[in-house]
Amino acid sequence: MALMTRWLNPDEQQTWRSFLTASRALMETLDRELQRDAGMPHAYYEILVRLSEAPRRRLRMSELAESSGSSRSRLSHAAARLEAAGWIRREECPTDRRGQIAVLTDDGFATLAAAAPGHVEGVRRHLFDALSPAQVDQLRRISENLVAHLTGS
Repeated sequence: MALMTRWLNPDEQQTWRSFLTASRALMETLDRELQRDAGMPHAYYEILVRLSEAPRRRLRMSELAESSGSSRSRLSHAAARLEAAGWIRREECPTDRRGQIAVLTDDGFATLAAAAPGHVEGVRRHLFDALSPAQVDQLRRISENLVAHLTGS
């Protein structure tokens, strides 16, 4: 039995397109600013942040891929560039010969610390300054709901 397509009504269509446009524009703007000001794309910044927040600034590559929302192949490519820049190093996993651990170097931490103030200001200027406190609360609750729905958590 074929399922009936539940087409979007005009309000849902407008909401969907506004959401897509706003999400893309925000991420493109933040990425452009990080490239200009810190010499790295947002994806690399996210990797450095995840490592900086991990115990001893180290994570298995598979955990890093999952937490940063990246595929393993994309993360491997990014890690090679971050390693070439001296911002991370990769070590063999002592408990799993196939696994690797990404470690944030002191240079990588310093690079992140230098980039963070400008990035946070960009997030504040482009997202939070455009919203009222009530809208910020709504956005957080909506985002948490979507994350829970999409990840099953």
